Amino acid sequence: MNKFEPLIGKMKFDTSGLIPAVIQDVENNEVLMVAYMNQEAVKKTLEGPYVTFYSRSRNKMWIKGETSGHTQEVKEVYYDCDADCLLVKVVQKVAACHEGYRSCFFRKIENGESKIIAKKLFEEEKVYKK
Repeated sequence: MNKFEPLIGKMKFDTSGLIPAVIQDVENNEVLMVAYMNQEAVKKTLEGPYVTFYSRSRNKMWIKGETSGHTQEVKEVYYDCDADCLLVKVVQKVAACHEGYRSCFFRKIENGESKIIAKKLFEEEKVYKK
C-alpha cells in the first residue's frame, strides 16, 4: 500500500472517478489553471516532483509540461472541506496555458465583452508543432 492511499481514499471523486484541481503559483498565488485528476494522477502528483492530470478528452494521464517543457513543480497540496477539490501550489516553468499565456485565465469579461488581459509568452504552433 502506498503511503498516500488512505488519504486519497478519503477524497470524493465524481462519478467519472475524477476530482478537480486548481493550480496556483506558490509565490504570488496567481491561479494558473484548473484540470482533473483520477486517483492515480493524485498519487503521482503527491509523489512529485511534477503535477500529473487525467485528460478527459484524450482519456489518459499526462504530466504537465511533458510536451512543452512548461512543467509545474509541486510545492504544496491542499484539499477542501468537502474533500472534493484540490489546490496544488506549484513553481510554474514558463506558462501554464497551451495558448501561450502564463495563466489559462487570460480573458476578462468586461462590459459584456471578452478582453485579453495578459501578454502572450510563446506561440503555441512553435511549441506544439501544430
